[in-house]
Amino acid sequence: MGWQQSLQESDASKVRTIYLNEPLRNSFCKNSISTAKYSIWSFLPRYLYLQFSKAANAFFLFITILQQIPDVSPTGKYTTLLPLVIILMVSGIKEIVEDYKRHMADKLVNTKTVIVLRENTWKTIMWKEVNVGDIVKASNGQFLPADMVLISSSEPQVTCYVATSNLDGETNLKIRQALSETSEMQTEKQLSSLSGKIECEGPNRHFNTFVGTLYLNDKSPVPIGPDQVLLRGTQLKNTQWILGIVVYTGFETKFMQNSIKLPLKRSNVEKVTNVQILVLFLLLLAMSLVSCVGAILWNEWYGEGIWYIRMKEYISYSLGFDLLVFIILYHNLIPISLLVTLEIVKYIQAMFINWDEDMHYRRNDVYAMARTSNLNEELGQVKYLFSDKTGTLTCNIMTFKKCTIAGIIYGNQSEKSDTDIRKLSLSPSVITESCEFNDPRLLYNFENGHPTKDYIKEFLTLLCVCHTVVPERDGNNIIYQASSPDEAALVKGMKNLGFVFTARTPTSVTIEVMGENFTFEILNILEFSSNRKRMSVIVRTPTGNLRLYCKGADTVIYERLSEDSRFMKETLTHLEYFAKEGLRTLCVAYADLSEEEYQQWLTQYRKASTVIQNRMQSLEECYEYIEKKFLLLGATAIEDRLQARVPETITTLLKANIRIWVLTGDKQETAINIAYSCKLISAHMFRIQLNLNSLEATQQAITWHCEALGTQLSKENDLALIIDGETLKYALHSEIKRSFLNLALSCRAVLCCRLSPLQKAEIVDLVKKHVGAITLAIGDGANDVGMIQMAHVGVGISGNEGMLATNNSDYAIAQFSYLEKLLLVHGAWNHFRVTKCILYCFYKNVVLYVIELWFAFVNGFSGQIVFEHWCISLYNVLFTSLPPFSLGIFEQCCSQKSLLAYPQLYKISQAGNTFNTKVFWFQCLNALIHSFILFWMPMKMLEHDMVLQGGYTTDYLFLGNFIYTYVVVTVCLKAGLETQSWNKFSHIAIWGSIIIWLVFFAIYSFVWPTIPIAPEMAGQVKMVLVCPYFWLGFFIVPIVCLTLNLIWKSIRNTCKRTLLEEVREMESSRAQKFHPTIFRKRVEAKKVQMIFATPPHEVVLQSESFDQSIPRGYAFSQVEQAVITQEELIRSYNTTKSKQDKVTMDSSHSRQK
Repeated sequence: MGWQQSLQESDASKVRTIYLNEPLRNSFCKNSISTAKYSIWSFLPRYLYLQFSKAANAFFLFITILQQIPDVSPTGKYTTLLPLVIILMVSGIKEIVEDYKRHMADKLVNTKTVIVLRENTWKTIMWKEVNVGDIVKASNGQFLPADMVLISSSEPQVTCYVATSNLDGETNLKIRQALSETSEMQTEKQLSSLSGKIECEGPNRHFNTFVGTLYLNDKSPVPIGPDQVLLRGTQLKNTQWILGIVVYTGFETKFMQNSIKLPLKRSNVEKVTNVQILVLFLLLLAMSLVSCVGAILWNEWYGEGIWYIRMKEYISYSLGFDLLVFIILYHNLIPISLLVTLEIVKYIQAMFINWDEDMHYRRNDVYAMARTSNLNEELGQVKYLFSDKTGTLTCNIMTFKKCTIAGIIYGNQSEKSDTDIRKLSLSPSVITESCEFNDPRLLYNFENGHPTKDYIKEFLTLLCVCHTVVPERDGNNIIYQASSPDEAALVKGMKNLGFVFTARTPTSVTIEVMGENFTFEILNILEFSSNRKRMSVIVRTPTGNLRLYCKGADTVIYERLSEDSRFMKETLTHLEYFAKEGLRTLCVAYADLSEEEYQQWLTQYRKASTVIQNRMQSLEECYEYIEKKFLLLGATAIEDRLQARVPETITTLLKANIRIWVLTGDKQETAINIAYSCKLISAHMFRIQLNLNSLEATQQAITWHCEALGTQLSKENDLALIIDGETLKYALHSEIKRSFLNLALSCRAVLCCRLSPLQKAEIVDLVKKHVGAITLAIGDGANDVGMIQMAHVGVGISGNEGMLATNNSDYAIAQFSYLEKLLLVHGAWNHFRVTKCILYCFYKNVVLYVIELWFAFVNGFSGQIVFEHWCISLYNVLFTSLPPFSLGIFEQCCSQKSLLAYPQLYKISQAGNTFNTKVFWFQCLNALIHSFILFWMPMKMLEHDMVLQGGYTTDYLFLGNFIYTYVVVTVCLKAGLETQSWNKFSHIAIWGSIIIWLVFFAIYSFVWPTIPIAPEMAGQVKMVLVCPYFWLGFFIVPIVCLTLNLIWKSIRNTCKRTLLEEVREMESSRAQKFHPTIFRKRVEAKKVQMIFATPPHEVVLQSESFDQSIPRGYAFSQVEQAVITQEELIRSYNTTKSKQDKVTMDSSHSRQK
């Protein structure tokens, strides 16, 4: 793919050598990051290139050059240069202001502080000052400033936890472990004396690979792998501190290698406009050629008779010279003011977005921010929305919501009332303890001798014991540290119910139940894996019994249940209920073991633990031997908390004909749960799941599904496509890419899991290039930057995962739900405003400047102008400048309330029906007719001339001022005819523009000779205003022009009514205090008609590969195949002993800087 060439990716095969404590020998990339368009030095050349790549600006530059040729320009030398310079200055100021905001956002990142070892002491420096080879110290909760090799940490086994959701979207924490050779290097003296070098691969984009070697003086080389590497953008968790040596900085870090070069985005409307400008230029050339031919013919027919108006030195100019004259004469056919008008209009539209209180996240006092205004109208045409999951749809907060124990469901009472839900939807999502599990029946049944009391106790005990959580005391509070957020949620939930996990030692766990302590001896931990979908612990209970506790997916638990197990049917019903609500479920079961049975298994386990080949497989087979004959206790339901109003927003966007694809780096089960939770996938939808591991298998599966869809292929069907990153790697192969796209486009929802950042960008690029629809990507993490930059419109969530996504976005919002108003209201309004502004600007220019062509027919094609020079230049700048601003800034197709109530209205702007080639040329034809009327009616009125007081006769400028006045009046009234939402600004723009011209005309007629300009205009106002023909035409000519438009508009709105017209009529009835019921019924009928115009097709499927069952996603997101096993890790903790900081900080640390 061509865009991949813009990746700043070095050759990974190039070896990099980093010298320890020798900063002068380490000369590499700086650590500062820039997402801005321009620098001080690149601004002028890049800005001029951008401006003159626009067809209109390039054309006017050409005209400006032509006007400097002596005796060529009939309109003067500077009439185009001055407006062009003003346009470039206004646009430049806007670009500077917008890019300054980007620089400020970059500064927030680059000026974050971190502690590094400099000159044998700890110093606090900014991120941008970090260099390769620096030894960095990071504390719990900090984001890491660069890619570094871990050399020591505060935790047992010199491990640390890092949150990588910013990079890969996964919610579970990753474990990293330092080398044993550097684990004791913790003090300033030890670190300063560190001598040697690190040799490693060059910068590359692969998150999960790293090849390096540590060479310490007088010691053997030590290999370094990905388990020792901490990446920029990850966040340190559950770890007091770590020490690391920086290996990659700035744009050489792995997540910056996954970014793409910041593109210069242009809206679809702008592209269409550029094409029409080119066509208009061809029309201009045609007009010029016609005029040249006319001049030749006129000279041949009448040339001998006009010897008295020729100068003695008259020479016969060439066709080329005449052509240049007419090009300059007609060049204003292309509106020079259009670009600067659009710049100002779009900038003010962006300010409206920034000021919108409905998109103000009051919890963090964050407003929406338009980081660019060039794409405002693009927001109204989005067809495909690509969304991240973690942090975008969800809050990345797991909450224990419900459970079922012994066939009884608990947690329904914690559901809020409708009033509470409405309040929550109107306010920012606040996560409090009161939102978690709260059902008093559970404890009541436990404390009052309910028949299920023993089941409740065993259920709660199991969840307190069977996990890998580590408790840490902070005074009287207990903080639970866990690599799996799901496990942490369960343990916290048990704590709220009175079963408190208090301590862990290498061999035991202690829980407190209703004030009484119980210690369980941990004999074995049977670890979780994606294949097993469960974890178990074998414990010796306080009573001395052997017991196996297990939690996992219902599919694997149910097939291992004993025949004596009860409540299976009831629990399965509850699991389906939980799944419909999008909750993540775990089944909970146990089995009592005999000493003999356990000892036999232990012998087998020890043997499997020492196998050299396929050890993991041998262990899993061993686990199977003991994990059987379970007794079912119940199941848990965990909510991966959605952001406020996410389901409602997705439902609304789907009604607006926006297709939503979720692209996430998280596990497939988790992603499917969220898709159900946010109503992207419904219970009745069939699912196509592609999980394959070869190109051939992927090709066969995609081909088969395409054939199964038959004629419904590439049409929207009520299907959901689910694919993982491994399969997608093959699906994007050139041979089957198109088939995969056709299959994806046939589905109403698409869910892509376990994707790398680059794969996200590839998916967006695939749709962007082959579908031809407007795309929008939204995300909050560094792993979303690629797709945000690749999409036509990129939206960043101002979340908790750093500012990189926001800094690379076009628009930034604080909540996913704000997308509803951003697209359906601001997007629709801006599209209507911008397109009306563009069409109007072309209309008014064609009206005035085609008159020069009609005048050429009566002046012998001499190149003479009918208007005064500066009146021509000021037409766009002064006399008709306000109506385009009124249309572009304040026009509304309908109210905000209606746009949100009837999302189907979005389809009008989405389809581009208000601005396309047909609409454009219809408007130009309309302008051509108006210009014909505006010239020939006054011409015929003054055909026989008229004698003024004193016996003076009129000249060509007398006619010109007649026509000019009628043009100004007509185009201003035409703006009123186009206005659908009248306000005070509309009145000021329309009537004010007419008054401005009349006042200017009166003053300009008396300027000469006080100011030596325009002597031909002297006294013109006296002649024009006393002429009765002028006042007759003042009322008749504009009415004749606009009557046709009024009739056409009335016929169209009557015979071809759309939902928009129905809604506007309903709004009008309310404004006029009519009873709106009848209009509302008509609106609803039209709405239903639009919904069923192109309904999703019902697919008759004949294959088992199309699944319609509701998946009961298991709540497990835990690190697998880490450098250290979960058992080894938790057995290294002893929370009964106080934890001391192992790094002795020098007193100079207090003088950091």
